[in-house]
Amino acid sequence: MANLWHWCQRCHSEPFLWELRPSPEMTPETRDLDEPEKILKQDYLEKRNRDHGFFGSEWQKRWCVLTNISFCYYSSEKDFNARKVPKGGFLIKDCGAQMVSNIRKDSRRDCCFELVSPGNRSFEFTAGSPAEAKEWVEQVQFLVKDIISTSIPCEDDEESYDDVESVNSSHLMRSPPLNRTNGPAEDDDIYEEVPGDEENGYLEGETVINYADYYQGLWNCRGDRSDELSFQRGDIIRILSKEYNAYGWWIGELDGVIGIVPKEYLQGAFVLR
Repeated sequence: MANLWHWCQRCHSEPFLWELRPSPEMTPETRDLDEPEKILKQDYLEKRNRDHGFFGSEWQKRWCVLTNISFCYYSSEKDFNARKVPKGGFLIKDCGAQMVSNIRKDSRRDCCFELVSPGNRSFEFTAGSPAEAKEWVEQVQFLVKDIISTSIPCEDDEESYDDVESVNSSHLMRSPPLNRTNGPAEDDDIYEEVPGDEENGYLEGETVINYADYYQGLWNCRGDRSDELSFQRGDIIRILSKEYNAYGWWIGELDGVIGIVPKEYLQGAFVLR
């Protein structure tokens, strides 16, 4: 199974949302998206769609895949085997899982469970039986505990290591208009100066930040869809890809949430010497 980053590079048509929550414990030495993924559980589940509309179905059949790193869902098993872009997903670290019985009123109400992503977004599913639902919940809970236990740093009297924050992200695409609400003040200088490398004093093994990837919001932007990134004027956004630059859109990350952003709403966050 190719890792999530390679899959997300295939995104050229169908929008989806990945929620990533940066954490000091998510280091390359513990849990990283570059780590080979291992499929732990996969099966068809019914996913609840809150925005189904009047004629749409509230529950949609999805092929769900749980790995040692992530949970993601596809339109079908065929799409998964063809390595198509998932409909959605999130990292398992800090994910919550529990059985719920109040989201359905039919005979399958005891087959439901809920997953809460690190970004506090709720995903509700129905399994084929109460036992299967319980298996999903227990598998996720066990995996989260395992990740946490392996993320606890060991004390060393002789050496100490700095935490290295690592966030790997995904691609998604959409090109609808966003709402421009506030204009920038002409006299305001919202740039920050970045010292040269000799002033930073980087040590071997530390993460070197590429300041050229960081942009600052010129106006408030509110995303109309789930794959659009909302931000305020002055917010610092990390640009992950300019693959869709020809359409006027970039892919950015803010507070662990990935989405598309209009490039006209951004300017470089730092003055690079």
